[in-house]
Amino acid sequence: MSRDLRWDGGYNVRDLGGLPTTDGRQVRWGAVVRSASPSFLTEQGWAQLWAHGVRTTIDLTSGGELLAELAPRPAGLVNRQIPLDPVHDTEFWGYWGNGLHGTALYVRPFLDRFPEHTAAVVKAIAHAEPGGVLVHCSAGRDRTGIIALVLLAFAGVAAEEVVADHDLSHARLRPLLARLGRPDHEPAIDEVLARHGTTKREALHAALDGFDPEAHLRAGGCTDADLAALRERLLAPPA
Repeated sequence: MSRDLRWDGGYNVRDLGGLPTTDGRQVRWGAVVRSASPSFLTEQGWAQLWAHGVRTTIDLTSGGELLAELAPRPAGLVNRQIPLDPVHDTEFWGYWGNGLHGTALYVRPFLDRFPEHTAAVVKAIAHAEPGGVLVHCSAGRDRTGIIALVLLAFAGVAAEEVVADHDLSHARLRPLLARLGRPDHEPAIDEVLARHGTTKREALHAALDGFDPEAHLRAGGCTDADLAALRERLLAPPA
């Protein structure tokens, strides 16, 4: 079964299901899907999302970022908007949001300073309505990638698998950028990282090195009940 989901009008859409954990289990199929903005989903695309079992969408963008949606959402689909970017913290955002946001160098400083931001999203996923959860930002790579990293690390997916999943977004974004008439982000990202003596994969491995996802989520306000609900949602039963 392919993790890539070819929903009509969807971009950078993939299921986190099927990724193996270090204890021999795997992430549950259909539990969490990551994507770019669903703004371009057609009526057929929304029907495919519903048929995949998604019943909740979580929008990580700040107000006014997304284009108007081309087609109506299915009745009964719950939407939560939980902005992830810490634009209110002018000291942090003034440094890390200027040129480094959108690179893996941003990930660990963000996680270390704002555990409550990721915890708010994780709690919404853990306690969502029965069914799958779609998590998205505008491109489905940076903010969505941070949430995917936390979820997969918490589930016990190996760092190499987490990095490989994140890396998929670069190629899968090119059709969306072309549709919007925007240049490919990847060369500029590579240039910034090269100036810091690293690469996309090396920087993301460094972000994961020593990262304790459970401690991070507890620091952000997740309780035992929240984490138990998250495990139940994320992990397939043992074979």
